[in-house]
Amino acid sequence: MSEELSDRERLRYSRHILLDKVSETGQKQLKSAHVAVIGCGGLGSPVLFYLAASGVGTLSFYDDDQVELSNLQRQILYKVNHLGQDKSLAAKKVLASLNNDIQLNPHNLRLSKDNIEAQLKEVDWVVDCSDNFTTRYLLNQYCFDNGKVLISGAAQATSGQFGFFDYREQSACYACLFPEAEQGSEGLNCQNAGVMSPLLGMVGSMQAQAVCNAILGLQKRESFFVSIDALTLMQRRFTLAKDPTCKVCN
Repeated sequence: MSEELSDRERLRYSRHILLDKVSETGQKQLKSAHVAVIGCGGLGSPVLFYLAASGVGTLSFYDDDQVELSNLQRQILYKVNHLGQDKSLAAKKVLASLNNDIQLNPHNLRLSKDNIEAQLKEVDWVVDCSDNFTTRYLLNQYCFDNGKVLISGAAQATSGQFGFFDYREQSACYACLFPEAEQGSEGLNCQNAGVMSPLLGMVGSMQAQAVCNAILGLQKRESFFVSIDALTLMQRRFTLAKDPTCKVCN
């Protein structure tokens, strides 16, 4: 893939290029970036849509589930005709119809300790849209060990959150905020607690914007956490400090 923008790309991304904070230079940075999105569901859907539309050059995305009818309430990548299909492959079809100038790498698998290095070693940025603590802790450990930026989101019922963890600066990690020993079982999730559909769009869109900010060098190299209340539409942002007792980063 050429690092230069074609005339077609200049037209496609013209509203980005008009922005002083982006310009053609920034659009080239987006084109050169390789982002991994883990989970192609309620959060992964808006993340993938906006990163593809924004012109992120290479998207690798991971999900080992199939599209079910109950997914369509919140997983906006999919339509009725995708029922029964692998989510990752259905996602590729939809994203290719939006932007066929980028590289789309679907993976119908669940990340594990055995495959994570092979899957993510070429990735620059990691977006956690998973729905379980096992995957979240796995991604946190891998990104910390390899100095990769991790943007981790979650939502259930009417509460959403996302954390930005910049391990290039040895800042606070996901386990500082959510110590593994305190979480125990997987707990509540969308399947057993429900979730407001637009809330996932709010959190996922903020994750996508955070990725773009980081790629463009607009994000301070620090870890922070944002909580969102869907009922009051209130947000709170906290800068995170390292936990001196954290078993991952200390």
